[in-house]
Amino acid sequence: MARKNDSEEVLIDDAEGDSAEARVYELSFHLDPELSESEAKRAYEALKEVAEKGGSIIATGEPEKFQLAYTISRTETTGRRDFDTSYFAWIAYEADGKGHDAVTEAAKEEKRIIRFLDIKTTKELAKYSAEMRELREQAPEKSTGDQVSDSELDAALEGASA
Repeated sequence: MARKNDSEEVLIDDAEGDSAEARVYELSFHLDPELSESEAKRAYEALKEVAEKGGSIIATGEPEKFQLAYTISRTETTGRRDFDTSYFAWIAYEADGKGHDAVTEAAKEEKRIIRFLDIKTTKELAKYSAEMRELREQAPEKSTGDQVSDSELDAALEGASA
């Protein structure tokens, strides 16, 4: 069962946190949009390094800045701060209980993270996510096309029905 703590991160409830058995996890996180691209990349690399030390990396999604679907608010020492954009990144990794705990602790301590989610997954799903990201990056951007006035559209429809 998932639980949420005061810092806005969501963790899986893993009763077997000290398990010696390796499991696959995905850590998805939003980074502060005011960071430079290189700072966002450094924060991502630091978490990736912790995951590598505690286990092995299955797949990754490097930080990419985008518009959020909803505003994320966070209380900081200077007051409330709202985020409408963020850098989003994810790391799928395999680790035992201690390795997993190290990754979630590093994510909690990383002040540049706005919010994160850590879930159990499978190697297949993690690899599929990486493949879908690659395909999305290779796809041509959608164009909005030329704007057509209502009168031009009406004339074209009349011509088609004649």
